[in-house]
Amino acid sequence: MKTAILVDGGFYRRRAQSALGAISAQERAFELANYCKRHLESHGEQSTLYRIFYYDCPPASKKIYHPFLKTQVDLSKTDLYIWMNQFLNELKKKRKLALRLGKLAEEQAHYTIRPDIVKKLCNGSLSFANMSEKDFCIEIDQKGVDMKIGLDIASMAYKHQVDQIILISGDSDFVSAAKLARREGIDFVLDPLGSPIKPDLFEHIDGLRTCDKSYLPVIS
Repeated sequence: MKTAILVDGGFYRRRAQSALGAISAQERAFELANYCKRHLESHGEQSTLYRIFYYDCPPASKKIYHPFLKTQVDLSKTDLYIWMNQFLNELKKKRKLALRLGKLAEEQAHYTIRPDIVKKLCNGSLSFANMSEKDFCIEIDQKGVDMKIGLDIASMAYKHQVDQIILISGDSDFVSAAKLARREGIDFVLDPLGSPIKPDLFEHIDGLRTCDKSYLPVIS
């Protein structure tokens, strides 16, 4: 069985950092490639890797005004910018791994108060006077990433290039693509890295799988 593994990069990076901790760009790229390959021998299956497709955006490099610091922040000089470029460069070196890069909507980028901080402000457990720089986060929307994932799924399904598609994501926007692949006889497996998924997505997949128990919620 020939298998293609599609990775929603932004989703993977957030889940990996949360579950496995922050590590160097080189280590995260090695971890990602190894994790994907674990799918090839999962549940007793013996699959041949067609290719790993990694979908993400290069980091933003513009200057954005920070409302708390009251100054312009040059994103091209941040640790995240350096780490992300190193990470993408490491992935380029991996065998049978293809990058599919979209763009960030830099013109709409802005700093905003983190959702958990907004909740604390509303319930009175935190006051504006006690806020700090870490209570803010940057919001930048991705452009073209979801479309590239959907198009690649459709292309591989129509051309019958693979027998199985494994999608590492938790986004329900791929329901239509999953349905199309299944209609073309493709075995469609979702790996949400232990995060909950919506019922409409679960209905249109052939299997749900996560290959590392570190991602799974702890049941007390």
